[in-house]
Amino acid sequence: MNHFDYGPDGRMACEGVPLAAIAEAVGTPVYVYSTATLVRHYTVFRDAFGARRPLIAYAVKANPNLSVIRTLARLGAGADTVSEGEIRRALAAGVPAERIVFSGVGKTARELAFALDVGVSEINVESEPELETLARIAADKGVRATIAIRVNPDIGAGGHAKISTGKADSKFGVSMSEAERLYANAANSASLDPVGIACHIGSQITDLSPMEQAFRAMRALVERLRAEGLAVQRLDLGGGLGVPYFDQPDPPSPAAFAAMVGRVVDGLDIALAFEPGRVLVANAGVLLSRVIHVHERPAEAGGEGRRFLVLDAAMNDLIRPAMYDAFHDIRPLVRPSAGTSELAYDVVGPVCETGDTFTRNRRLPELGSGDLVAFMSAGAYGSAMASEYNSRLLVPEVLVDGADFAVVRPRPTYEDMLARERLAAWL
Repeated sequence: MNHFDYGPDGRMACEGVPLAAIAEAVGTPVYVYSTATLVRHYTVFRDAFGARRPLIAYAVKANPNLSVIRTLARLGAGADTVSEGEIRRALAAGVPAERIVFSGVGKTARELAFALDVGVSEINVESEPELETLARIAADKGVRATIAIRVNPDIGAGGHAKISTGKADSKFGVSMSEAERLYANAANSASLDPVGIACHIGSQITDLSPMEQAFRAMRALVERLRAEGLAVQRLDLGGGLGVPYFDQPDPPSPAAFAAMVGRVVDGLDIALAFEPGRVLVANAGVLLSRVIHVHERPAEAGGEGRRFLVLDAAMNDLIRPAMYDAFHDIRPLVRPSAGTSELAYDVVGPVCETGDTFTRNRRLPELGSGDLVAFMSAGAYGSAMASEYNSRLLVPEVLVDGADFAVVRPRPTYEDMLARERLAAWL
């Protein structure tokens, strides 16, 4: 569910704000986020677990905008982070350090030291070299590092091979047998405090079966560790629950996910943590774009003709279709009247790459120069992965709350972009 819909006047709004008004005030392309959707998605996920009250550490990588993080933090969310920069973002947005989890396969010594200095809740260790490095840094600082061991259960899932993280050939985590040995080693270290185990098998998961299989393997590992006399207080089961992108059946609900987790951990006295990202923010955001023109290419020599809908948004603004063949519903900001004919378009942007193609042969109401469209479900991994490729200005972001909206990341000027660089002294 989201709060982007056509009003009685036939124009699409975000909550109480017409999207065309934002496009007029801020320009396009522009990301627009709905506070009401963020609040609803978080509370639905949280309430699905009832009295268990797990740590819900929002995966900052999905959308790192400070206003998005703060909106969730005010509801009680923690933060799942994968870099020093993300830890700093979470802190700046008001997430208490004791609700921040630090994950990632390539944490540097500097980043580990920073995480210890600010006192994050837990560092998810993903390899033996990292464990040794962290033990040394913590010893030098005279502290004990609170850690969980991230386990790779050899169970992969997700909407694309590039976002499946739980198979044995992926770079993430350690094997089950390694996890037992490393946990025992950490328990015997004066500078490490192992409190739990963690896993995350992928993103955009629309079938609970692989999750349940992985979670049952994690429960079994907890029981084996406890049988060896090791304390295991936390079980971090990651994120990855899918969202509807309009081209597939609805994925399992947070309620169904929580019920499955409840069955798996029934009778196991342990604190739970989750790291949802996409499920909280994807449908809370859209990318607005304006049609530059329609380029009709007639068929020649028996070939097919093409109709290109050229937008002012490009792959540098929303790279998911180019990188993951991802689907985004595209809707005009003015609702088509009943019986409006549709045309097949290749929807493309202005970047100098054939890959700058959002979709091919997509049937849409007839559109022309100046018309506005919205890419739906663009709140996750949209602005987060945006760039200035082709020296295009970084896309701005807007947050809506009821009848109000605010620019929460402004579009830089060309002068801003150029000022970040320096000519070499000899040039």
